[in-house]
Amino acid sequence: MKAVFLDRATFSDNVALPAPDSIDDYTVYDSTPQDDDIIVERCIHADIIITNKVVLNRAVIDRLPNLKLIQLAATGMNNVDITACDERGIAVQNVAGYSVDSVPEHTFMLILTAMRAGVHYHRQATDGTWQADGRFCLLDTPIFDLAGRTLGIVGKGAIGQKVGQIATAFGMSVLYAERAGKPPRDDSYTAFDDVLARSDVISLHCPLTDDTHHLIDDETIGKMGKTPLIINVARGAVVDSGAVVRGIERGQIAGYATDVFTQEPPPADEPLLALHNHPRVIITPHNAWASHSAQSRLWGILCKQVSEFVRG
Repeated sequence: MKAVFLDRATFSDNVALPAPDSIDDYTVYDSTPQDDDIIVERCIHADIIITNKVVLNRAVIDRLPNLKLIQLAATGMNNVDITACDERGIAVQNVAGYSVDSVPEHTFMLILTAMRAGVHYHRQATDGTWQADGRFCLLDTPIFDLAGRTLGIVGKGAIGQKVGQIATAFGMSVLYAERAGKPPRDDSYTAFDDVLARSDVISLHCPLTDDTHHLIDDETIGKMGKTPLIINVARGAVVDSGAVVRGIERGQIAGYATDVFTQEPPPADEPLLALHNHPRVIITPHNAWASHSAQSRLWGILCKQVSEFVRG
């Protein structure tokens, strides 16, 4: 079997990514431009394509006569034309469950950093502000504890539930939101609007669908009763970033910490970038998933899936 890995640079250099078993011809590219002709040239003889973020559209898929499997090095599958693959009998596999520690820990890094104004105080401790002030401590921005506060979680999958477990250890109350506009399916869920009204922190862990696109917008921000902090480690488009900026400026929300944007990296005119010095705006470059152990776990799952496919 011939396999081509199109974008190895989406992983850390210091994470070992050996070829999957049962692959006897293996080509690795550090990155691949989003150009149909180049993708086809690199994959024309491939039985298997491994990719993280390269888009494989119908125009590409229809030009690859030997292709039998697209193995995604990620959970999301929106960069592959699944319908075109189905019509050709090409299998598509993703990897799930590798970041159930990494993403929740990153989530709490964001929550703690924003609630305690960590980046703001780091700047003041290192840019001369503390020395110029002269006092033994600086307290120009309030620091908030998590104990006794309420965390609203949107998305009750493995990651959302792990976030809830960690929150409980911090002494927080946890609410899992039902889908917007739906009654709670059982006692473990709370109506979406009630979660908006009652939460001090709202953490997003839901997939991006038609129903969750811009789930957080001017309307939903207007229903938030406690000036919450919003955390987004789901997908960028779950949030209307312009609405978040307006919510911060109006004092409707306390801050926003995100690992994701609709366009990645975000363009220079992304509204949230203008708030990068806000004490409770924290931005990370879509790496919540990517602890060293999570990357290694992902690759182990991927290799197992490819080998099982080859062996039938």
